Amino acid sequence: MSDRVYNVLFLCTGNSARSILGEAILNHVGQGRFKAFSAGSTPKGAVHPMTLETLMKVGIPTEGLRSKAWEEFAVPGAPKMDFIFTVCDNAAGEACPIWPGQPMTAHWGIEDPAAVQDPEFKQRAAFEDALRYLRNRIGAFTNLPLASIDRMALNSKLEAIGGMDGTTTKSSKVA
Repeated sequence: MSDRVYNVLFLCTGNSARSILGEAILNHVGQGRFKAFSAGSTPKGAVHPMTLETLMKVGIPTEGLRSKAWEEFAVPGAPKMDFIFTVCDNAAGEACPIWPGQPMTAHWGIEDPAAVQDPEFKQRAAFEDALRYLRNRIGAFTNLPLASIDRMALNSKLEAIGGMDGTTTKSSKVA
């Protein structure tokens, strides 16, 4: 077993819900093999309260979570990322910074739970759905044989994970 720790960045536009959920889940389940971060192209400046509530409800630590700009990870001295996952369709379509190194990237689009308005029970359900979808994808990701898989096969697996249940991305395959 390798002692290598993989750095993973979850990107979204506002960095208040989905990307924060990804960061918290991976840091919780990654068993020291992964160090997760999150950022946004135009961060809201605060984590959505239901993001924190949803994480705490399932026993995932929330301390240290904050909304931040993705430029923070594209400057000299920033942690070198091994993987970058966009979790919203807007961020996937934006011109991203040049990331140090050559991180593997994939789009894991999920509906924005923060965009759901009243009633409150629908908001909670949207956050719980986003948490479930991200947990499933992160579980699949953490079970990949990262130390022994070639880059092309890994890219294919990462894209397949992005197409799991709950995806916002429509298949481009023609029947």
